[in-house]
Amino acid sequence: MAVEAVRSSFKPAEHKSTIAVLVAFAAVFVFFAISAQGFLSLANFLNVLVNNVVLLAVVALGMTLVVTAGGIDLSVGVSLDLASLVFIAMLAAGYWPPLAIAGGLAAALLVGLANAVLIARMKISPFLATLGILFIGQSVQRLATNGGQPIYLTTGAYTPVFAAISRSSFLGLPTPVWILIGCTIVCYLALHRMGFGRYVRAIGAKPGVAWYSGIRVPFTLAKVYVGAAFLCGIAGIILSSSVRSYVPMSGNAFLLDAIGATFIGTALGRDMRPSVVGTILGVVLLALVKNGLLLIGWNFYWQQVGIGVLVFLVLAMSFGLRRRGD
Repeated sequence: MAVEAVRSSFKPAEHKSTIAVLVAFAAVFVFFAISAQGFLSLANFLNVLVNNVVLLAVVALGMTLVVTAGGIDLSVGVSLDLASLVFIAMLAAGYWPPLAIAGGLAAALLVGLANAVLIARMKISPFLATLGILFIGQSVQRLATNGGQPIYLTTGAYTPVFAAISRSSFLGLPTPVWILIGCTIVCYLALHRMGFGRYVRAIGAKPGVAWYSGIRVPFTLAKVYVGAAFLCGIAGIILSSSVRSYVPMSGNAFLLDAIGATFIGTALGRDMRPSVVGTILGVVLLALVKNGLLLIGWNFYWQQVGIGVLVFLVLAMSFGLRRRGD
């Protein structure tokens, strides 16, 4: 079969560049263990997991789907924000929390469907399509909130179902962590253990060959962008339940970090391709660096400099080791 020919073209590369990520982890731990007081404490690691890893990891998983398909999604923040907006607005209006959750996820799915139509149907480049959705989504948020005013929930809106999203735990782990585990398992199975993942990788590598091999390229791309938006919608629900409010354009803070984590993860992927495990490790690495820089007193802007340098060093080392191994 032609599809089998496409599958056979993906030969495992020797993951020599894995050492780049391992060296980065070792350097981060050693440096911050020495310079940042409390960095190695269990309480700090739990704080990093809940407050720094969960949301970024869920968004980065969506970005991983898109990048694997050879695209990019600049509208992940819009999916997150609109899910948060609809979720909080419905709760403030007195709707039943599960219905508000469904409404928030539906808003995120609309963003994914818009991307799917523009990219898979109208053949617009992913960069331009998602950039346009980003501008439209930001304008919608401003129009819906009188120029960008936050929406805060009153005490009466804190129902047990709402509180359970971010304030409950199971087997010692907070509920958001379990949500992340579930999302990670689903994405791993979809990308690495199912035909869908093989098709997505084929499209990302050689879309023309994938088309002539019988893969339904537009339909598969549509599923990729809708799935990415759905994951970002989940992140939006978690964020809103944690801060008990909606803050316009807060999703923008996750865009660049999600891209960075995804491409750091390519150092662990086959033939420099994204992978679910690699993305999660990239998220953890970025979260630890941000936390360590915060503990030693660096402000937000210098933290971004540190993240940029880290991404550059990991990818530069990874490419260098791969060239040496060729």
